[in-house]
Amino acid sequence: MQKPSNQSSSIEEQVAALHQHYCQLTGQKLSLGFDRQRAWYELLRAGYTSQDVEQVVGYLQREIRAERRRVGALKPSNFLQLERFEEDLNISRARLTRRSKPSKPRPERNPTDTFTPEEGAQAFSQSEVATATHLHGKA
Repeated sequence: MQKPSNQSSSIEEQVAALHQHYCQLTGQKLSLGFDRQRAWYELLRAGYTSQDVEQVVGYLQREIRAERRRVGALKPSNFLQLERFEEDLNISRARLTRRSKPSKPRPERNPTDTFTPEEGAQAFSQSEVATATHLHGKA
């Protein structure tokens, strides 16, 4: 069963409008070929909106300026991958909050306690420095 032409043109118009909006937000001039058309359609079908696109573009632009992401994140071939889009949208919405209570001071360690990996690496590196200093001092 075929979709009515007015609904089909409505989807086509939504895809074209979303693509044009994306191009305006990113400053790109990109054609709307079949592959991109299909990717925008899938994004709309998954329930994402123009506001979601704006939020993800803004988030990626901030991350790119801060050099935490590469400009390639805004390429449509990357941007329109549904799983990546969903992840970036959720990260852009996340709010990092400070703990309301100060953390408890760490108890002093008993010499027989085991080290965390970081403490072990630090102790190992301090031991190497002491050994090297001792060896060079004898030579």
